[in-house]
Amino acid sequence: MAETAPHDTVAMTEHQAGAEAHAEPTAWGLDATGWVALAMIVVIAMMIWKKVPAAIGKALDRKIDSIREQLDEAAQLRAEAEAIKAEYEAKAAKAGEEAELMLERARHEAEAIVAQAERDSTALVERRARMAEDKIGAAERAAVAEVRAKAAGAAAAAAKTLITEQHDAGADKVMIDSAIAGLGSAR
Repeated sequence: MAETAPHDTVAMTEHQAGAEAHAEPTAWGLDATGWVALAMIVVIAMMIWKKVPAAIGKALDRKIDSIREQLDEAAQLRAEAEAIKAEYEAKAAKAGEEAELMLERARHEAEAIVAQAERDSTALVERRARMAEDKIGAAERAAVAEVRAKAAGAAAAAAKTLITEQHDAGADKVMIDSAIAGLGSAR
């Protein structure tokens, strides 16, 4: 290390001592902290003089009023929504009641239709049975009439055969004369 002169050591010591004993700069008797404090006091005084707190209060009041209006509007909208909801709930309940009534009417109508169909089918069966009975009766009557006609025809043929075999012209004359005589006395 290089040697330093004794007068240099004294100069350094003085310089180091001067740095430690450094004087703060001041202006009109105020240091930096005093000036900052004075500037803050001036700014606050100007704000009060220009009525900044009142302006801030008015701005906040306007914001509060705006928020109150929005809350009132929201409350009104909610009341309207609840009224509409209640109205639709009432309509839904009424529609449910109407649906129940319609369903009940439909059940009654269906029961009436089924009952009518049963009556109609019973009547139809009875009519068809009567018609069948009538057809059977007509067929029986036709068969009886045919049997009678055949029986009458057979009886007439048998009578003719008997008459031709047992009666001759003389017997016929006696019969005709008695029939004519019977006609005259009937008057």
